[in-house]
Amino acid sequence: MYDDDIEEDDREVRQLVPLPSPSAAPIASVQINNEYASASRYRDRSRSDNTIRSYESSLKTFIDYCDERSFEAIPASPLTVAAYLAWLADQEKKASTIGIHLSAINWKHKKEGYPLPSSFDGHKIIDDVMAGIRRTQKLVKKNRKRPVQAEHILAMIETITGEDTRAHRDRAILAFGLASAMRRSELVALNLEDVSFVNRGIRVQIRSSKGDQEGDGEQISIPNGKIIRPVHHLKAWLDMRGASDGPLFCRFDQAGNLTNLPMSDRAIARLVKQYALAADLDPNDVAAHSMRSGFLTDAAERRASITKMQEVSRHKTVDILASYVRSAEQLDDHAGEDFL
Repeated sequence: MYDDDIEEDDREVRQLVPLPSPSAAPIASVQINNEYASASRYRDRSRSDNTIRSYESSLKTFIDYCDERSFEAIPASPLTVAAYLAWLADQEKKASTIGIHLSAINWKHKKEGYPLPSSFDGHKIIDDVMAGIRRTQKLVKKNRKRPVQAEHILAMIETITGEDTRAHRDRAILAFGLASAMRRSELVALNLEDVSFVNRGIRVQIRSSKGDQEGDGEQISIPNGKIIRPVHHLKAWLDMRGASDGPLFCRFDQAGNLTNLPMSDRAIARLVKQYALAADLDPNDVAAHSMRSGFLTDAAERRASITKMQEVSRHKTVDILASYVRSAEQLDDHAGEDFL
């Protein structure tokens, strides 16, 4: 092939490349900046509000730790992160909690445009420290919280005397908390419009949850009930609360006045412990999650199917639910039943 042929081929290729129209004006930088800002907002929404709050709280602890030791927090060195994780473990933080702190640190580095500390951790210090923490904690007996079952909730409700606004709210939280098998973060995220009354109970729309990170929403139903009577207690509370928009369960201010602000998930935990103590239960043995596990324990003991349990608990897999059923059925057809 001659040079003239090559030049001719090049001209043909160039003709295939679309050229910008002379009349097309460049996109204004203001519009581009707005699009970048929009992308940033969508990126921030890739995680739930609860996750972001948890990350921000964890980061504050990490930054305070670094400031006290004159370490650079962002960007952080692998050794700084490893030392921080070990410090959390020495403060008796659970491995799952420490994992959240590590995720928060990584999230902040991504957000600020820095490489992750692990990306230049050639000796895998961070991974090894986390593995060591998990291994060490597995050897320690877990302090499992006991389930708060229907009989316990009934005893706790009976300790609440009076007909004032707080009494009605607290009775409703205990009854509703058990009947819905919700996590405490889900309870405090509910708004009044998320609850609708039907003939045999109520339907609850859960807009987002730990198991629904995309925010598709889930719905559960709660029957009127004959013993705990969750719908009765909820109606009594709503009569006191009023029909204004806002959180389903409101907090009180320091003067004892009802506000239109949501309770915190920690307030739910304190409430459960408070009434557990009043009902002669050890408050150290229970937590807000005890109501969720209490519902599943009662359901399994009464031979509810895993499918019906899952409708309420919304577990993505049945592994955890199966453990409740196995525990309830351990004495059924026991191998030693005929000779023990």
